[in-house]
Amino acid sequence: MRKYIMIGVLVAMSLTGARADQPGADWMPKETVKQKLIDAGYERITELEADDGHWEGEGFKAGRKMQFHADPKTGAITAEKPDD
Repeated sequence: MRKYIMIGVLVAMSLTGARADQPGADWMPKETVKQKLIDAGYERITELEADDGHWEGEGFKAGRKMQFHADPKTGAITAEKPDD
């Protein structure tokens, strides 16, 4: 019985986590965000996903690999740092 309860808890946790990292209905589409990042100086976007209420990803800017966060509704960069 305990085994089935643990399996149920793990399944519930994984389903909750999966839903938390989906773009919201009012979010800017991923391709539009990529274009905004390119307009902001990124040469190439290598990763872009919904995470914790914002777009999060990696790309290259001025030849340097960077990590960034972007506003989900405007695509504006809200944080960025070198990916060392």
